[in-house]
This record gives sequence, C-alpha cells and structure tokens, in this order.
Amino acid sequence: MRSEDEWELLSETVRAMGAASSLTNTLESAVAGALEIIPHAEHAGLSLVYDRTRIETPAATDHVALRGDQLQYELGEGPCLQSIHEQETVWSGDLTVERRWPRWSRRASDELGVRSMLCFQLFVTHNTLGALNLYSGELNAFESEDRTTGLALAAHIAVALSSAQDAEGQASALLGASTIGQAQGILMQRYELVPSQAFLVLARAAQRDDSTLLEVAERLVDSSVRPSAGRA
Repeated sequence: MRSEDEWELLSETVRAMGAASSLTNTLESAVAGALEIIPHAEHAGLSLVYDRTRIETPAATDHVALRGDQLQYELGEGPCLQSIHEQETVWSGDLTVERRWPRWSRRASDELGVRSMLCFQLFVTHNTLGALNLYSGELNAFESEDRTTGLALAAHIAVALSSAQDAEGQASALLGASTIGQAQGILMQRYELVPSQAFLVLARAAQRDDSTLLEVAERLVDSSVRPSAGRA
C-alpha cells in the first residue's frame, strides 16, 4: 500500500498538469511527475497516436526515454505499442530474456541499458490514443503497487491532455480533475475502497465502455446527485 506522502505526490502532479499554461507544459509535468511518483522509474516518455495513424513522443525526461520510444516506432514492436493497442498495462522485468518484442528488447537493453519496462494506456479522445512509458536500468524494478499507482496517474494524464487540447484549456483541466476526484470519493465511500482501487474501477469502466475517464466520472457524479436534487 502506498503511503500518504506518495499519494500526495500524485495529487501535486495532477495540480501541476491542471495549472500548466500550455499543452507542452502539461506533458512535461506529466513525465516529470511520473519519476517522482513511481520509485524505481528512471526515465519516462509519453507516446501519442494522432488520428490513429501518426505516433510520436511529444515529451520525455531524457534521451533514454525518447530513444526507447523511437526505437519502438521504427521497429514496429514494443511495450508501448502493445499498451496503446491491446492492454491497459504492459510490463517486463527483464528485457534481456523478453520474447514478446525481441528486436526492440535487445536494442533497448544493449544500447540504452534498460532492463525493466512499464507502460500504461492513455485514452485521450476517440481519435487520440497514447501511452505513458517508464524505463529502468534495474531488473524487476516495478512492483504491483507501481502498476496500481501508475494506472491512476495515467488516468489523470489522459484527462489533462484531453482538456488541454480543448479551447477552454486550464479551466477544463481543473474541472476534469475535480470531477474525477468526486467520482473517486463516491466509490470509496460506497464500496469502502482505497484511492488506488477507486481509480482502477473508473479506468476499467472507461475502457469497457469505450469512453474517457472523465465521461465515466461525470456519469457517476450525475447519477449520485440527481436523486438528492429531485427530493429537494
């Protein structure tokens, strides 16, 4: 279980993304925050697929993350591509023996010194998909709690990116984060969940319904307040 300090780091990252003055600053806050929140992450990159055809890394903490992402695009294989198109979370504890992406794993290990990888799917809009990609030089660097925390962060990043692309910018991002927080609180109270579990419920519902996390949160909040409003 993550400590209160670690969940506070997540909250600080969310606030930084919401207060960012541009899309570029939002992305940079996201990858920088990932290294603070996930203890053994050493490098982070953000992959985005535009119109389901063009893919790029608009933000990375350093050249290792940037090159690790670019190698996947060049080779047409790798954990971030699998995360974007197939699974919400993809990880590997030892790239030197990884068989799912043999060409990429060999080059990432030999050229970049990467041993462990953890990727989270981002569902930004119906036409924009992405992944948060975390790299480490340690074997078996990422634990199950890292996957839980990272999924929560990825959900917030998706909302922040979607909002930052809107004309309303910052105000929309802050509103989205607030709505997700309300939905999380409703689930925690209703089902006696911890924060990470509530995030997972929202994220999985969004993936199941082919919706954004914000849309799921808005429906939950709306269905919770409407009965009370009707009785008032």
